[in-house]
Amino acid sequence: MAAELPHPHRVLLVLVVLLPPLLRPRAVAMAPTPAAGSGDEGAGALLALLLRVQSEALRALGPDGFDPKLYVDLPLAADERAAAAALPGQGQAPLSRAELESYLARYFGSAGSDLVAADPPDFEAHPRGFLPRVESPEARAWALEVHALWKDLARRVAPGVEDRPDRHTLLPLPGGVVVPGSRFREVYYWDSYWVVRGLMVSKMYDTAKHVVLNLVYLVEKYGFVLNGARSYYTNRSEPPLLSSMVLEVYRATGDVEFVKRAFQFLLKEHSFWMSEIHNVAIRDNHGQVHNLSRYQARWNKPRPESATIDEELASSIDSIADKEKLYHQIASTAESGWDFSSRWMRNSTDMTTLATIYIIPVDLNTFIFKMEQDIAAFAKIIGENAISEKFLDASKARHIAIDSILWNSEMEQWLDYWLPTDGDSQQGVYQWKSDSQNRKIFASNFFPLWLNAYHSDTAKSERVMASLQKSGLLCAAGIATSLTNTSQQWDFPNGWAPVQHLIAEGLLHSGSEEAVKLAEDIATRWVRTNYAAYKATGAMHEKYDVEACGKSGGGGEYKPQTGFGWSNGVVLSFLEEFGWPKHKEIGCSRQGEVGLAEAQSG
Repeated sequence: MAAELPHPHRVLLVLVVLLPPLLRPRAVAMAPTPAAGSGDEGAGALLALLLRVQSEALRALGPDGFDPKLYVDLPLAADERAAAAALPGQGQAPLSRAELESYLARYFGSAGSDLVAADPPDFEAHPRGFLPRVESPEARAWALEVHALWKDLARRVAPGVEDRPDRHTLLPLPGGVVVPGSRFREVYYWDSYWVVRGLMVSKMYDTAKHVVLNLVYLVEKYGFVLNGARSYYTNRSEPPLLSSMVLEVYRATGDVEFVKRAFQFLLKEHSFWMSEIHNVAIRDNHGQVHNLSRYQARWNKPRPESATIDEELASSIDSIADKEKLYHQIASTAESGWDFSSRWMRNSTDMTTLATIYIIPVDLNTFIFKMEQDIAAFAKIIGENAISEKFLDASKARHIAIDSILWNSEMEQWLDYWLPTDGDSQQGVYQWKSDSQNRKIFASNFFPLWLNAYHSDTAKSERVMASLQKSGLLCAAGIATSLTNTSQQWDFPNGWAPVQHLIAEGLLHSGSEEAVKLAEDIATRWVRTNYAAYKATGAMHEKYDVEACGKSGGGGEYKPQTGFGWSNGVVLSFLEEFGWPKHKEIGCSRQGEVGLAEAQSG
């Protein structure tokens, strides 16, 4: 099950019940509904203006190196109507590059200027008890540099954002923030989990609490944690890891009041993921009906941060209704965090075949199962025993559902399940079919290892590990996201920090000596590739190419980014968990690339 809580706060981790109405089979809404919290007229007018600016900038600058997100992040520095009137009208000649620059300077502040630098008060250059098992001087010096990056990524929202929300797409937040870096100038949901893990290593407990309570505030205001802290993200969430963040802070601090502050909003977030738009009922071959969850955004327009890209993708589609269906799929895929990947496409070479809302994902249900475990544990801590028991029952039901619908005993993996696109169901309940499991191999097929929910079945855990070793995902510099090179960023050969951490941590806690060795091997390769890239470029990267040690990743709809919140957090977590002996090589090593290759061929 989930990791054990420390003394003196040890409690039994128990799991979540679906509320009775959700246990009844029901039809699942496929059409998006209006975005929650989409803002007042001022915010809507600002976004409409910024989308016009984005379009004009593309006309002026051309597509090479164009980043549409930059323009919807601009804070308005003048009257919105005056700024709108100064743009060319329909049919008029586009602005020149010089005219565009002059226009932006007159009417807008620079992107990111509404977040200001803020030194975290709990940052220490050499925190007491920092990475006691890192004995290598070279590794330790680098780890302290990564630790110091928290100062570079720490921000606070400028006071003017709350005073004039009609001039900012940035949302006000109550506490200090840690941003991922580069073009990602705002808080992001699932990134924050690995930021918190890194802050725990850095002993920055107060900063971590602020990170978590900012997300709690978003649940309080919008009913769920937004994809990111921008008004244009109010139509979707991201992989739900808020309860896991609360747990990490609690385990490090024993702060029961912190748990109490977050608790009701964890229940609220759970309700969001159990709502009709996300819940799917499916009957197994034994007649048992199970409830699982899927990603589905409440949006059927181009994503504002990528509107010009989405419009270009949809340009080959004639029907407005069909364009809206594609936009709905695109936004729903962004909710998954895996934007974009062949995992969500019927044709891996064609983005217009995205079908995310028809997929029951392994990872989402793993995260909700973990959420249910955590809520039950927190309920026990604060004396809400009835709620704890309800969540225990619900998590048991989800455990059974995951194994009944997603487990594949032939492959020894959990597989995404594809629903029929024609809505073929009986009273809203789909019938399970074995050929509807997606038998392609993705790293997410192994994410349930993270829960260690199957540790009591040692033989099964060992079979899953053997399947991972033979999967083709284990590469010289880490775990690949998929086996298919599509030029999408969540496909081969890219490896991502969260993928390495979820799988390695699951292996580590499986109880098998062989699994622990494999976990350390994965961590070693990942640390080395991060170190080598850092030494070569002076930066931590968003993603890495797992075929070559020290090479950053590529692909996707934007240029590779640096900073980088979750990469920093995973490196620090790996160094804390596994240490680094004094004479162990930290740079890329040919000798160090043997283990995983042998594991795959063995």
